[in-house]
Amino acid sequence: MVKVEDLQGIADVLNDPVYMSIYLAMVIWSIIWKGFALWRAAQNESKPWFIVMLVANTVGILEILYIFVFSKKKEAKE
Repeated sequence: MVKVEDLQGIADVLNDPVYMSIYLAMVIWSIIWKGFALWRAAQNESKPWFIVMLVANTVGILEILYIFVFSKKKEAKE
């Protein structure tokens, strides 16, 4: 069972400007990489990757791996 004292500790951490700055930086970092990776997955018509990256929150790690390792650019049609 969750105690009120445990929740107060979390609130104290979130009220600390240093931790809040780190948290906000991670959120912004994750949103940017997630946007690029979802765009690439949509362009490559890769539904499984799109769904996994949309649901999973990996602070940009999965998204960076997808962009630079797993995705391949489609060749331009002539």
